Amino acid sequence: MKTKEELIQAISGVKHPAIDYSLWDLGIVKDIIPAEDEVTVIFAFPFPNIPIATQLVNSIAQVIIEMGFIFKYQIIVMTELEKEKFLKMEHEAWTGSATSNN
Repeated sequence: MKTKEELIQAISGVKHPAIDYSLWDLGIVKDIIPAEDEVTVIFAFPFPNIPIATQLVNSIAQVIIEMGFIFKYQIIVMTELEKEKFLKMEHEAWTGSATSNN
């Protein structure tokens, strides 16, 4: 079993497709909960029903699954304070290259 810190390290290179920060740094990955053979990731999005939600979830799922774990996840909406921090980071590092696969 990997520790939470090892899992965070593994996903820390997964960047947002349109913002030059990792999903962890942006607060989109809010928590990682390791269990014996599975990892649950809590995603916090700034708004409900964001168009690239599936793309973001899949980018983290790929890393977790490649490590040999069953991937589970939950999606919640950011608090106002979390959203404020996210929007500030988005403004600072927007690259505009996101595409939706929907």
